[in-house]
Amino acid sequence: MKERGCAIAVIEAEGLVKEYERGVRALNGIDLSVEEGEIFGFLGQNGSGKSTTIRILTTLLAPTAGGGRIAGLDIRRDAGRVRERIGVALQEAGLDDLQTGAELLLLQGRLYGMGGAQVRRRVAELLELVDLAGDAERPIRTYSGGMKRRLDLASALIHAPSIVFLDEPTTGLDPIARDTIWRYIERLNQEDRVTFFLTTQYLEEADRLAHRIAILDAGEIVAEGSPAELKAEIGTDVVTVQVAAPEDARRAAEVARGLAGVADVRVTENSAAVYVADGGAAVARIVRLLDDAAAPFTSITLAQPTLDDVFLRATGHYLQVDDAGEERAD
Repeated sequence: MKERGCAIAVIEAEGLVKEYERGVRALNGIDLSVEEGEIFGFLGQNGSGKSTTIRILTTLLAPTAGGGRIAGLDIRRDAGRVRERIGVALQEAGLDDLQTGAELLLLQGRLYGMGGAQVRRRVAELLELVDLAGDAERPIRTYSGGMKRRLDLASALIHAPSIVFLDEPTTGLDPIARDTIWRYIERLNQEDRVTFFLTTQYLEEADRLAHRIAILDAGEIVAEGSPAELKAEIGTDVVTVQVAAPEDARRAAEVARGLAGVADVRVTENSAAVYVADGGAAVARIVRLLDDAAAPFTSITLAQPTLDDVFLRATGHYLQVDDAGEERAD
């Protein structure tokens, strides 16, 4: 394990490359380091390489090049010991619908070599933690999606790991279930100092939970830092011009670029995001310029930079969320 100042890096990757058949590169030489007790958010849309990264770091997939260490253990040479040290909850929850919630956790504990009394105590603790004690004897097939994700989290925690990998833990959940998962993660991190490596396609999730985030796009890390740092780096207000058609967005961008103080303009299918100092004063000037140029628009909004703006500026496009939770190959 490396020390960075007083902090210890417990998850490390160096030059990770993953190439599939026909030369398709899912990862193109990424480096990252996660400190002990940190919640690290790995942010990107489906197909960006998030799941490939987490599978490599959890020893489920071999990299084409590069390597990594978990708690000082090499992910290639010490794969068995790495698996003993970590908890993992992937997108596809590994649950047997014929078992009850309690039975699944008991089996998981036994597989980790836990004794009878020890595993029963741990199962009771975890069922209380994820609010499933009253449903422990129900078949898993009767659980809702949110209950299954909570049970999957409990399964990843059965052996009390200090490092937990969560791959899209709340995809497809309703807002209430999503908030419940977030509160469990925050509690475990704050009270038990559990380190989390969290892949997500939700900007709100990354902003709320993560101490630091890395934005992954087409297999490369294009931005990294705390959410506050990344938003501050933009250094401007954001004036968003909403339009009805792509050609109108391009026209609005051309007009806005002529305004003094504009640092950048990013175009999407139905908007032009104008990064400008003193956005309050700039709004009226942008409206006048658009009117003078007969450039149609539907609305204009002013805001401080958000992670949406960080993502747009880093990748050139907004984050497209697959809220159905469908897994796509990285």
